[in-house]
Amino acid sequence: MTLNLQELQASLDNSPFHQMFKMSVFEANFEAQRLSIRQQFTSTVERLAGTKQYHGGAIASLIDITGDYALFYVLGFGVATINFRVDYLRPAIDTDLLAVAKVRRAGKTVGVVDIDVTDNCLRLVAVGRGCYSTRAG
Repeated sequence: MTLNLQELQASLDNSPFHQMFKMSVFEANFEAQRLSIRQQFTSTVERLAGTKQYHGGAIASLIDITGDYALFYVLGFGVATINFRVDYLRPAIDTDLLAVAKVRRAGKTVGVVDIDVTDNCLRLVAVGRGCYSTRAG
């Protein structure tokens, strides 16, 4: 059973941690095994008060959550993070962010997802790769 955007958003909203980041499911394409999540800029993600610059941890969380939800969408069940990597390419300042996840592998035990994060001007801010446990139950 494929989840729709409303079901994905309801699951995302169900986590107090996720709520802190003002995220919304932007797009889901089952055939392409791709999922996008938008993160709204708020002062809660600032590196230093008043700078309007994202803290790297907020971007890392967006990458991990988007990778996790991409596999959730493809597999139909939640997965646990094994490891993920982030490369920061430029500061994200006073902008919403869009994370686009592409599932590279959804195997019996491990899933691999690549995630690109862009700003409002479509500039690449960060790239990530997540590895997730795909064992059901």
